[in-house]
Amino acid sequence: MSCYIIAEIGVNHAGSVELAKKMIDAAKESGANAVKFQTFTAEKLVSKNTPKVKYQESTTDKDESHYQMIKSLEFSYEDHIPVFEYCKKSNIDFISTPYDIESACFLVSIGVEIFKTASADIVDLSLHKFIAQNAKVAIVSTGMATLGEIEAVVEIYRQYNCKLTLLHCVSNYPCATESLNLNVITTLRNAFFCDVGYSDHAVGALPAVASVALGASVVEKHFTLDKEMIGPDHKASSDPEEFAELVKAIRETEVALGSPIKAIQQEEMQMRKVSRKSLFLIKDVKCGEVIMPEMLTLKRPGTGIYESELSNIIGSLSTLDLFAGDMLKIGDFKLV
Repeated sequence: MSCYIIAEIGVNHAGSVELAKKMIDAAKESGANAVKFQTFTAEKLVSKNTPKVKYQESTTDKDESHYQMIKSLEFSYEDHIPVFEYCKKSNIDFISTPYDIESACFLVSIGVEIFKTASADIVDLSLHKFIAQNAKVAIVSTGMATLGEIEAVVEIYRQYNCKLTLLHCVSNYPCATESLNLNVITTLRNAFFCDVGYSDHAVGALPAVASVALGASVVEKHFTLDKEMIGPDHKASSDPEEFAELVKAIRETEVALGSPIKAIQQEEMQMRKVSRKSLFLIKDVKCGEVIMPEMLTLKRPGTGIYESELSNIIGSLSTLDLFAGDMLKIGDFKLV
């Protein structure tokens, strides 16, 4: 199965439907399978005294509070509808991350089938229960979480038979290479026996490509039209050119990974015939003479008899006169 690639528009639309549509077009052109938004109201999500995290302090107005920042990035319920319809028209999947049950309920009401939950909400068990009961597909980010916290959420989705994908994630923007711990992808798959993907907050394409090599079935990366746009997430996002390169690298990796079946490739056949070694005679052999080890050597090409058959040949009788330099063939000898 091809890796499912999500362009995380998130709040990079800055509340503009027209900008959101432009981003959808660019994500589609870049090769994304889906675009993802965030559905919330500032009043339900943030208390007035919530501080900003470090990356938000460095990418937004320092005089603006966390609440004011979140309020400025709201996408109204009404604005979701034309964007959702535009995705259907553009043949790209619409995904959103609801931050509360009311937002999730709205998404269900307009026909959203794929839900993504934020890493921070791994502890919002009521939200997970609602999604598990109403979504066709749930994608759960696991940044900042312990295995025990993840297990509690996995059990909820299993209780309601909701298709689940866990995303390995490190919750920093951008994330340092030494913190990526991509081997956790294998840990999650072995621990919970479900699909596992990767939410990428690193710089460059290499970590996402490596995640696919480790078996990630979903890759999500933040997406922007311009890193210099105003907002907390633009600088840590991929622009359309970078995202297209990411998609290309993932698709080439999938081709390179190929099949787990060890098979001789067609393009190896000539090399196999030429560069392998066959049994050759290094002295003349009379008809009826016993073939001994000292009469034989190994030389290219590999179109004759391999050394693995030597035990069947030693002690056999030549069926005709043979000469030094001849490649030994089936029919040149018979068992005694």
